[in-house]
Amino acid sequence: MSISGQLKECQNRILHACEQANRLVSSVVLIAVSKTHPAKSVEAAFNVGQRHFGENYVQECIEKINLLNTHRAEIIWHFIGPLQSNKTKLIAEQVDWVQSVDRLKIAQRLSSQRPTNLVPLQVLVQVNISGETTKSGVQPNETLQMCQEILDLPNLQLRGLMAIPEPGIGSTSLKELHTLFETIQSELGNYKHFDTLSMGMSDDLELAIESGSTMVRIGTAIFGKRDKQ
Repeated sequence: MSISGQLKECQNRILHACEQANRLVSSVVLIAVSKTHPAKSVEAAFNVGQRHFGENYVQECIEKINLLNTHRAEIIWHFIGPLQSNKTKLIAEQVDWVQSVDRLKIAQRLSSQRPTNLVPLQVLVQVNISGETTKSGVQPNETLQMCQEILDLPNLQLRGLMAIPEPGIGSTSLKELHTLFETIQSELGNYKHFDTLSMGMSDDLELAIESGSTMVRIGTAIFGKRDKQ
């Protein structure tokens, strides 16, 4: 099936999941995760209306942004992978969202390196909701403090939380993350921009939407299996 057809299937899955959860389809943003797939695949999705794209690797992300520069005003680029300190400048200067902020040091560098002529960088705090030792992310009981510290950084706008729950554990972690999201939302009081909960991928987007996700990150179901790196 073409990328256009696979994208349409994903949109239909999101629509059905929203109907089942009694939610508006407009309450869920689809991020097309194009890591390891060529820029022409991104363009194919763009040409049928997709606008949000996610990348996991810094160099690949920057290369695609440059290759697709003629669409830059319309594409919203999300960086969703691990981010090392020595790569923050490239990301701060080029992307629209960073979903994988897992240390205050990374947030501070992104803020200081964000060009002042650009709008604030939209950021999500990555939470290690499954407690996996091999996975990045802030521990749930440290997440509120991290969020409060990010609010003080001038060139970032805190938007919410992101997680990559352990595969196959069912809805437990998704619901725990939604509860944490609502708790922090309440604790931040009058701060109105904390509105995004990014969870759910190709295999569990329906469960994620049922559990309150507002942003799903779909790669394989749109672009096919990833090329080996």
